[in-house]
Amino acid sequence: MSQVVFWTGNEVTAEAGIAAGCRFFGGYPITPSSEIAAVMAKRLPMENGIFIQMEDEIAAMGACIGAAMAGAKSMTATSGPGFSLKQEHIGFACMVEAPCVIVNVQRGGPSTGLPTHPAQSDLMQARWGTHGDHAIIALAPAYLRELYLEIIRAFNLSEKFRLPVIVLIDEILGHMSECFEVPEPHEYTIFNRVKTDKSPEEYNPYEVSDGELVPPMANYFEGYRFHATGLNHDKTGFPTTDQVLCQTDEVRKHEKIAQNRAEIDSWEEIMLDDAEVLVIAFGSTARGAQTAVEEVRKDGIRAGLFRPITVWPFPEERVRELAQGKKAVIVAEMNLGQMILEVERVAHSDVKIVGCQKIGGIPIEPYEIVAKIREVG
Repeated sequence: MSQVVFWTGNEVTAEAGIAAGCRFFGGYPITPSSEIAAVMAKRLPMENGIFIQMEDEIAAMGACIGAAMAGAKSMTATSGPGFSLKQEHIGFACMVEAPCVIVNVQRGGPSTGLPTHPAQSDLMQARWGTHGDHAIIALAPAYLRELYLEIIRAFNLSEKFRLPVIVLIDEILGHMSECFEVPEPHEYTIFNRVKTDKSPEEYNPYEVSDGELVPPMANYFEGYRFHATGLNHDKTGFPTTDQVLCQTDEVRKHEKIAQNRAEIDSWEEIMLDDAEVLVIAFGSTARGAQTAVEEVRKDGIRAGLFRPITVWPFPEERVRELAQGKKAVIVAEMNLGQMILEVERVAHSDVKIVGCQKIGGIPIEPYEIVAKIREVG
């Protein structure tokens, strides 16, 4: 019999992580994500896992990387200021290809901003927050049951492609409660990292065979000793400045995402078959956007909603296709214009693109999106 729960989004995040196999949480409390750490502190010891509160967000991210390299599925959670602090170590995780999951419960900013109010203003930071050319995956669910499944998917993608995966929610989703049936294990798959079949003497941590993009892992403390550095490195893990090796390795890291978009990409399309006005929204804002689309259809305005769940890499090909021939495209987001920049980049130049943007810690109400649709529809 399915378990019916009435959990907050932060509780869902913790429980889904455990279901995915997370057995290490390195955290530091920050509103509005602190409940994730609180639940993990209680639940992980019950599952033979480890919870540790570090001295700050930087150390918490470092602990997650260390745990991942030692073989544990690891996660951390934070909010805007903490997400900023984690960026250097997120870049390190990209370079050493350490699988881990970072949950960002977004709040108003910049700086300490609005600690108890929602925002969606970390979208670009999720993509470009750490320096250098790096590939990243970021997911943005809109419903709590979906959040449960996307946390599991984040772990799967992280383990399969050996990289940090970011899950973007916000204060609304983190603190709201919904009644839902917890997905049964047969409704999802669990992916565990591919481990090397080579002996410690033969093993090179970043060696790939022809056609492979993800090097098999060896875990520390299992007889393997190898070097991991944030410097560009060769197959042995030791630094190199060889231009050909550096470029080849960086391109490989990008290609392990680019060549697997069919598995990574995820989105929802609502009433788009005959839509003349395209509304694009993600996360909690998409909930109100769907209500708005349903409302204007009562008056004969043919609007439809595109909701990206995988926000990075951005679903540019599908957005380009959907924008063709539309009267207008409306992008609703709780920031002053971030996803709209991607839509403008990929949509056709003759399509009118309108923003429905709002900050200040107050959600975008359905009537505000309705007004924008009526303006263009």
